[in-house]
Amino acid sequence: MKKTVSPEAQMVAPATLRNEDSVESDKGFDAKRLDCGEYRPAPRAAVPNEGAVDWLLACPEKGFFVPIGSEPTDAW
Repeated sequence: MKKTVSPEAQMVAPATLRNEDSVESDKGFDAKRLDCGEYRPAPRAAVPNEGAVDWLLACPEKGFFVPIGSEPTDAW
């Protein structure tokens, strides 16, 4: 399949490949250089806890999360 490089030096994959692999437009890829002019794209790994703050802020009601007591660990 034909792939191109955009004027902004971005690699552009055909829509059929993006659709088959459910690649979203805002997700990035890393490219590994195999040889001169030969590259292997790989999806970027997700950032740990990405979106956790947004999820917590979307809490259903105020006071949903409450602090819990804990014991000191030096007592064990």
